[in-house]
Amino acid sequence: MGSSLLLPPALRAMFLAFVFAMWILPELAVAKHAGITRHYTFNIKMQNVTRLCQTKSIVTVNGQFPGPQITAREGDRLLIKVVNNVKYNITLHWHGVRQLRSGWADGPAYITQCPIQTGQSYVYNFTVTGQRGTLFWHAHISWLRVTLYGPIVILPKRHASYPFPQPFKEVPIIFGEWWKTDTETMINQALQTGGAPNVSDAFTINGLPGPSYNCSAKDTFKLKVKPGKTYLLRMINAALNDELFFSIANHTLTVVETDAVYIKPIKTKVVRITPGQTANVLLKAKSKAPNATFVIAARPYATGPGAFDNTTTTGILDYEQPSSVTKSKNKKALPLLKPAFPKFNDTNFAMKFSQKIRSLATAKFPAKVPKKVDRRFFFTVGLGLSPCQANQTCQGPNNTKLAASVNNVSFVQPNTALLQAHFFNKSKGVYTSDFPANPPFKFNYTGTPLSNIMVSSGTKILVLPFNTSVELVMQDTSIIGAESHPLHLHGFNFFVVGQGFGNFDPNKDPAKFNLVDPAERNTVGVPSGGWVAIRFFADNPGVWFMHCHLEVHTSWGLKMAWLVNDGKGPKQKLPFPPSDLPKC
Repeated sequence: MGSSLLLPPALRAMFLAFVFAMWILPELAVAKHAGITRHYTFNIKMQNVTRLCQTKSIVTVNGQFPGPQITAREGDRLLIKVVNNVKYNITLHWHGVRQLRSGWADGPAYITQCPIQTGQSYVYNFTVTGQRGTLFWHAHISWLRVTLYGPIVILPKRHASYPFPQPFKEVPIIFGEWWKTDTETMINQALQTGGAPNVSDAFTINGLPGPSYNCSAKDTFKLKVKPGKTYLLRMINAALNDELFFSIANHTLTVVETDAVYIKPIKTKVVRITPGQTANVLLKAKSKAPNATFVIAARPYATGPGAFDNTTTTGILDYEQPSSVTKSKNKKALPLLKPAFPKFNDTNFAMKFSQKIRSLATAKFPAKVPKKVDRRFFFTVGLGLSPCQANQTCQGPNNTKLAASVNNVSFVQPNTALLQAHFFNKSKGVYTSDFPANPPFKFNYTGTPLSNIMVSSGTKILVLPFNTSVELVMQDTSIIGAESHPLHLHGFNFFVVGQGFGNFDPNKDPAKFNLVDPAERNTVGVPSGGWVAIRFFADNPGVWFMHCHLEVHTSWGLKMAWLVNDGKGPKQKLPFPPSDLPKC
């Protein structure tokens, strides 16, 4: 380098430019494929919204309901600044995002972070790694996700195509629930009295209930399509407490992705989607505009003993008509065709639908199922009772409170975040590491319920060494009543290797496990009166929440947490928390 200084100025400039190019070109080559940084600002604010002839003030992001869409490409980094301008404590969860070594950005209150208090802000900082498809974001504290939710669209890397026909247009379809009452007041009262909270007053599609509800004809989702074109419906079930059946009259749907993982295409008239699940569905419009309008509808799949919102939300699928028809003065109202649905409690349909979902398992999109298992766990999930506080009257059976549990442990939310307590070695008094690997005793889980159905309670977690391969069987129980439970695991995708009705048989059922092309998901329905087996690699250090995505069951304690310890390598350790991490 010293000899270059002896060169004439023009040659010296060329030499330095050459050295600089040799240094920077590899960096540019990497950057080209590494994704970009995208910035969003989410202002949490109250907004008056009118539905079902009634105006109420709801919690929103930027005044929007549903909230704004986040769009990214696989490999992009997201910096989302959340500013809390409301009276409630707030956290947001980026549902289904793997959060590889970014557990501080995962969002469940008192698990990975303390909430963002009024007047405070927090920047969620994470990179979307190895994922593409539809996910969603939602509040993860109390019942605030009732109105705080929106879509996350992860596009493939540039110049990468979908493994299905390129759609003409992409449309988000987000299901929600609407209550006339204030849901925070309602759930707080229910938890105090031990009874069940009220069910919702309506379901919504993109925030709109539709004409099947009182004075809601103007609040109807409409989808205008062109004959012969293919539409990608990015479906999200953001409802609090209801699994849903979805259908469009006289049209066949093709499911091509679930939970942001491509699957072998499934043709169906009806899609079943639980809270927390997403699905990309192709809708092929008819080749010619028919003389009809078609109803888009969603109604509940419900299995439990309790009341549920037995209503239907509807939208309209309308075809663009040829100009000759639209100019006709004698244009009559087109007939309105409605879809047919399974019965509200058709568990056989629900099971068959979930069994059809298979990973692509190709060279480009492999299904990396753990073939060898290091640790096996068996969890019972279901309802139960807990004792009423002294000098209080409770609304559960025999003056008890309704509760829910995993392995008979009803989770008690701590007052500080588990991840902080773990990271700074301050777990004493916050949590214990003795979550049971099996239920406290064996019984006929789906048969006649036990006489004693009281649950224990505690803040217990399960500790795993880094990169442990895990097999977990989740068994529904008939205590109080058999019920489907959509279980969501934070921080991981898992493979659904088996499912069935009745009690899991460890001697016979594993022989039937699918280890070739099982569904890869982040949320799975534990079948009503049945079981589901999943496998995953614990390759993400941190504390990861697992809970029922029926919000009422989470409120009652159907939740637990996994602690995955750091590995030995530098890229196997959880980094230090960000400086703006909220304090409790």
